[in-house]
Amino acid sequence: MCRWLAYSGAPVTLDDLLYKPANSLVLQSLHSRMGAEPTNGDGFGIGWYDGHAPEPGIFRSTEPAWSDPNLRELARHVRSGTVFAHVRATSGTAIQLTNCHPFRQGDWLFMHNGAVDRFPLLKRDLQLAVDPALFPTIEGTTDSETLFHLALTFGLTDDPPAAMATAVGLVEATGRRHGVDFPFQGTLAVTDGHRTWAVRYSSEGRSRTLFRNADVSVLRQHYPDHAALQGLSDDTRVIVSEPLGELRGAWLEVPEGTCLVVDGADEELHPFVPTAPAA
Repeated sequence: MCRWLAYSGAPVTLDDLLYKPANSLVLQSLHSRMGAEPTNGDGFGIGWYDGHAPEPGIFRSTEPAWSDPNLRELARHVRSGTVFAHVRATSGTAIQLTNCHPFRQGDWLFMHNGAVDRFPLLKRDLQLAVDPALFPTIEGTTDSETLFHLALTFGLTDDPPAAMATAVGLVEATGRRHGVDFPFQGTLAVTDGHRTWAVRYSSEGRSRTLFRNADVSVLRQHYPDHAALQGLSDDTRVIVSEPLGELRGAWLEVPEGTCLVVDGADEELHPFVPTAPAA
């Protein structure tokens, strides 16, 4: 499907996140080790907050991340303390700019790895549930963007975990009404630039991989000579589809059916249980 990364902490360059790690996201775009397929070359996107504008910046392209010179140039100069990055492997929708993640609405960013099974069959019913005021802002054709707009409809900006649970619940209820056994598969991430919520869930109970970094201050004690750790702040939080390196103890798997909440140096894990919206 896809690979993604969500970072929060002291400002770093995009280069530090996208190119420098041993198993960087750009490397994963060509040689993913844990994805549903090894190549994620159907476009990419970066979203970041810099405090200079009310909304996050976005750079997206339909080019493969590994061969885009503009991404490499941009990554050396942009610094941010909150970054979303995504490399795409399409599940059937067109390779076009409006289908590249992350998606933006106001000061919110959203991205997804996975799929709504048989989305063309379910698309009409799902999009009819989107708030009419939000419907015109659906620009692309992906299940992911529809899912984002459903979550916005169900109150994402007030209570992200509940809104995502209701959106996924609607997908499952709609899918099963149409005879789809396992309607939803995926890992989701959403941020307002201050907090980040990440979900790992699938209807089948066999979700795409998702990891978070261990406490940096503890890792620094275990690896005092590791140069990369010395440059990270104690509140660094990185959520990834697959680990960015092989450092023992550095990466913790996010459990199946879980919502991870990151707020500065604090993080919490909560059960994620879809809830169908009231009729």
